[in-house]
Amino acid sequence: MCGRFSLIESVHELQQQFEFDLSADLQPRFNVAPSQEVFSIISDGKKRRGGMLRWGLVPHWAKEAKIGYKMINARAEGINEKPSFREPFRKKRCLIIADGFFEWKKVDDRKQPYRFVMKDGKPFAFAGLWETWKKGDAPLHTCTIITTTPNALTEDVHDRMPVILKRTDYARWLDPSNQAVDELKSLLVPYPAEEMELYAVSELINSPKNDVADVLSPLNSL
Repeated sequence: MCGRFSLIESVHELQQQFEFDLSADLQPRFNVAPSQEVFSIISDGKKRRGGMLRWGLVPHWAKEAKIGYKMINARAEGINEKPSFREPFRKKRCLIIADGFFEWKKVDDRKQPYRFVMKDGKPFAFAGLWETWKKGDAPLHTCTIITTTPNALTEDVHDRMPVILKRTDYARWLDPSNQAVDELKSLLVPYPAEEMELYAVSELINSPKNDVADVLSPLNSL
């Protein structure tokens, strides 16, 4: 699964890389957790728009919004057939932007957290789905991060990893008119391990309250 990530890059740098119009303020986030607002990019097929979505997808047909707590991730396998994800997969795909994500490895009687980043230090995009739920007092815009099998770097820590899209695939993924299931599913694969690296971090990351720079520091530097 993917349950925590960070995004501290400046808006200017993000716009340079992802080419979007901004519709929300963006503050540095060191410890993004489920049910919180996450920075995402959607498209109408012509323009990309950046804004905030709540992490934890609530299907439009759900009776209660709390189902979103169980929908922070969507498995790539069979995603086009599952009731919660079938429709968003067809026409409501998004990029969820991060510059690192965290996973935990069991070590003796505890879990050691690790941060995964790109070797070039640049932010990247998770493959996501989004949805709008209209049964509350106001429309609720939510999202989920798609996961796949691990690559050679992540497999020693966790048996799943988030789908990270290549830059050349952003347009295909975002275009709502693209409903070629096989083509879209072919993008939901492990990211090349040789382009990534990891390092151990402090257990400060375990609490969402610790949204501070120290959670990004290598464990041996604290």
